[in-house]
Order: sequence, then C-alpha cells, then structure tokens
Amino acid sequence: MAPALQISIPTTSTGEEGGKAYTRYHIQLALPIRTHETLKRYSDFTTLHDNLVSQTGAAPPVSLPPKSWLRRTVDNPTLTEQRRRGLEAYVRAIVDAQDARWRSSTVWRHFLSLPQDDKASRLQQQNDSVTDPSAWLDLHRDVKNQLHTARQLLKKRDAAATAQEQHAISADAKANLVRAATGLARLDDALTKLSKKPKDASDDDGGWDQSSLGERELRRRGDMLASARAETETLESTLKSLVVKPQGSMLSASTFAASASETDKRALWGDTPTATARSSRRVLGGPAQETDRTRELDNQGVLQLQKQVMGEQEQDVLEIGKAVTRMKEMGIMINEELVVQNEMLSMMDQDVDRVQGKIDVAKKRIKKIH
Repeated sequence: MAPALQISIPTTSTGEEGGKAYTRYHIQLALPIRTHETLKRYSDFTTLHDNLVSQTGAAPPVSLPPKSWLRRTVDNPTLTEQRRRGLEAYVRAIVDAQDARWRSSTVWRHFLSLPQDDKASRLQQQNDSVTDPSAWLDLHRDVKNQLHTARQLLKKRDAAATAQEQHAISADAKANLVRAATGLARLDDALTKLSKKPKDASDDDGGWDQSSLGERELRRRGDMLASARAETETLESTLKSLVVKPQGSMLSASTFAASASETDKRALWGDTPTATARSSRRVLGGPAQETDRTRELDNQGVLQLQKQVMGEQEQDVLEIGKAVTRMKEMGIMINEELVVQNEMLSMMDQDVDRVQGKIDVAKKRIKKIH
C-alpha cells in the first residue's frame, strides 16, 4: 500500500564550511502538488533524532546509521552510499509508520523546512475531541447541517438569474461539501479506532471505552455514517451535473436568457450601436475580478494568499488519501471475514450431511428391529 507522501534521498553532494568539506544529503519530498527538496548533513539527522525522542517520548522505528570515527564520507564513496541508504530508510520509516506522532511533530516539519502546519494541528485536536461519544454525535449533526446547506444552495442555484450568481452559489455549495467530506473522514476514523480497541481498554489514552458503546450502537452509527456518505456523493453528482448543464447542446431558451440576457449585455457594454456591435466579441487580457479576500491585498498579499490556498489544498488531498486508504483496509477486512464465514458454512454443510447419513443408518436399523 503506497503512502500518501513519497520521501527519498536519491543523491548526495559535497559542501564546505570553514575550510572543511562535508557531505550533504538531498532529501526529496513528493507532495501531491509539487516536489520539495532540502539539504541536510549527518549531524542534522542526529539532532532530529534526539529532538524526536525528546518531543514524542519514543524513538522512530528505524535507527540512524552509525557514525564512523575513523573514516569520512567525503573521500569514501562506499561509506557515503551506505550512509545514504541508511538515512533514506530512516526517513521512510517515519513517513510509512502507522504511528503518526513523529511525522506530525513540529521538529519533523522544521527539519524538512516545511511551513508550520497550523491546520493539521487543529485537525489533530479536533480528531482527539471526536473520541468522545457525544462529540461524535455533535460532529455528525454538523455534517448533516453542511449537507442541508449544500442542498439548499443547489436549489437556489437553479433559480439564479445570471451565470455569475450560479458560479458563486456553486462555489459555496462545493465548500460545504468539502467540509462535510472532511467531517465524514473524521467520523470514520473515530469509529475505526473504536472498533479496534479491546473490550477491557480504558480511557487513559484519550480513546473510547468499548463498554460505553455496544456492538448494536456501533452498527447504528456505522449506518448513519454510510447514509451521510451516500448523501454527499449524491450532492456531488448533482453539483457536477449543474456545472456542465449550460454546455449541453439542448440548452433551453430560459437558461440561455438567465446566463446572458440582453439587459446584462447593455449594462456591461453600454447602449451605443458601437458597443452593441462589440458585445459579441470576447475581451482577452482583461483584469481578473476582485473578490472579498483579494480586494484589500497587494500583489505580495495575493501571492501569499495563493500559497496558503495551495497548502490547504494539499492538506485536503492528504486527508482524502487517508480516507481512501482506510476504506481499502476496511474492504480487505470485510473480504477476509466473508472468506472465513464461507469456510464455516462449508464445514456446517459437511456436518449436516454426516449427521443425516447417521440418521438414515439409524432408521434402517430400527426398521430391521421392528
């Protein structure tokens, strides 16, 4: 199963500091949208290891390659390659580990020169709060409200008079659906953790005690989650169909008038004959329309906002990837359970046939006795 992130140390290079040469290791982190690279020395890895142990209270699953006191990697290609492989195994183990405490720490993000993930930390705190049964229901209620709002917006979009209003309402509906999908992923993760906890587990680790929720309640909440997920998929399909509807060849006259009426054209181009003649032409190179988020920003602020939006999109892609991974794991577990149940049914059929044979023999003997 491929991880959400791909990290590697493909190459090395030589640097110099204070007249002394040293080896630099090129760490490449393949993000969903772009590739990030940073250069680190072996001493940086040892500092990272010590900080991770200090912050998380446990060492990463793979140890660092040992330091050589008699040889240097600068003039020893074999030692350089050996250490590169060891360091690559070290960072990959952190990324691929089931326990996310190392890669979620601020020390790890600082080591990779990544921006501080305030959104991820807030999401982690929210996920921890969902481990309470009442908080789970509150989040499910919030997801249902998001879906209700999205449905109302889609109905409002059908009655929109202009294409601009349709696009604006569609964007609002999409935002509500994204928030609902994120909430569903958190709910699913909470139920998955709960179902894997042993019955005698306590609440000392911040999780649920399975004795507080029986199997019937777990199934009921699973059905609630499946229903909300199906509703989300239906609304997403409706949203996509609404987006492509104006591009169809069977566009009605009322829809065409709503998206581009003569009144809108006159308000845009003016009421002069020359303007009317130019109304059917497309204007290229015009300035982009301002929004509420960009109206008060300068060029540098817009650039920073764009970077922030890209970072949020990366986090959303990662969360979706995690949700897909969990769904795949659940599918594999269900398949394994079905295989076991089929084997048990086959054994039961064999037992029934064997017992039936014994009953037939007993009946024949009884007839002989009588």
